[in-house]
Amino acid sequence: MLLFKSLEWTPLPIARRLADAYARILDRFVPRLRQVARKNVALAFPDKSATDHEALIDGTFRSIGRVLLAFARFPSITNATVDRWIRYEGYQHFEDALKRGKGVLFATGHLGTWELSAYAHAILSAPMGVVVRPLDNPYLDAFVERRRGLSGNQLIGKRDFARPILHALRNNQAVGILVDQNVLPENGVFVDFFGELACSGTTFAKIAARSGAAVIPGFAFWSDEENRHILHFYPEVPMTGDLEADTAAIQKAVEHAVRAHPDQWLWIHRRWKTRPEGEPGLY
Repeated sequence: MLLFKSLEWTPLPIARRLADAYARILDRFVPRLRQVARKNVALAFPDKSATDHEALIDGTFRSIGRVLLAFARFPSITNATVDRWIRYEGYQHFEDALKRGKGVLFATGHLGTWELSAYAHAILSAPMGVVVRPLDNPYLDAFVERRRGLSGNQLIGKRDFARPILHALRNNQAVGILVDQNVLPENGVFVDFFGELACSGTTFAKIAARSGAAVIPGFAFWSDEENRHILHFYPEVPMTGDLEADTAAIQKAVEHAVRAHPDQWLWIHRRWKTRPEGEPGLY
């Protein structure tokens, strides 16, 4: 709590430096995170040098700092100030998807400043549904939920999510789901991700097939040139109804976005933890 308050109450230039410092402290005092990142980056970019790998990981921690900062400043991100933080790119893909009248599923992930993307979309366009996993600490979870809901978004818990998602889609609304995490075999299928089999959740593809909603990848990337974020919507990913093929297409869309901004993905997550039967662990 104090960490977020320090980022919320200090002048923005100082808060930026503080957020970067907090991320570097996390890097230094939880060394296993960089160890995981090194393994992931080596898997994804075997042709890059060790120096390049370390630079990507450094970028990951800077990106974490930006996530912390944006989240802390949510109360001050309003209609009057949101354009200082973020702008759209590819918004027409979302508009075209809405015209179908079956809702929009945003396929997103821990890339760029993911908390800001949904929060800002509610201000710039319209509130949306956001699927979230409750935190283990109930006090921190309540604090985070209040922050996430300040712009009007509906928070949908992962423990009971199908009905509210389908309801929102039937009302031609948007729902955002993080799709870039490792899952257990009973909850996913193995598809290619950066040339390595990754166990990927099938829930997103199931909901897309059942609802007929348009699938739009969307991520909030940081731009050094503009000193703000760009909420980039990609063209719709066609769904076929084939669970494995659709899951593979969604993961390929995420990979495409990560390759475009590799220093902004959360490489510290053990994305390839679950292995096909008989294969040794990678971590």
